[in-house]
Amino acid sequence: MTRKIYILNGPNLNLLGKREPEIYGHDTLADVEAACAAVGREANLDVTLLQSNHEGALIDWIHEARENAAGIIINPAAFTHTSVAILDALKTFDGPVLEVHISNVHQRESFRHHSYVSLRADGVIAGFGVEGYALAMRRMSSLLT
Repeated sequence: MTRKIYILNGPNLNLLGKREPEIYGHDTLADVEAACAAVGREANLDVTLLQSNHEGALIDWIHEARENAAGIIINPAAFTHTSVAILDALKTFDGPVLEVHISNVHQRESFRHHSYVSLRADGVIAGFGVEGYALAMRRMSSLLT
């Protein structure tokens, strides 16, 4: 049985591979999507990967996931540190939620050390580059088994 998960990406992640590659690496969001699709096939997960620079779009997708998905993997990017609205939306989701960050946010500016999303997340993966998505997917598969 295939289990559907949403992988949600916040602002500026559409610029992966172009924006600050010394922090975020050279892989693009398309590369991340292809890698997630491959892991999804291995882990029997049906993956929907979405990205928006708009907080409301992410909230709408979280609401949609309530009806359509067994789990959410979210890289809220800068909204991590600012969005109570995303936290509130995630609290309405009954399945597992995993938070992913490409960089190690704890080695960066102090404002990045606080995450509203972590108050709801069942786990956080940070600092493993884009490989963190595959790690999150494998963990999600375990949580849904």
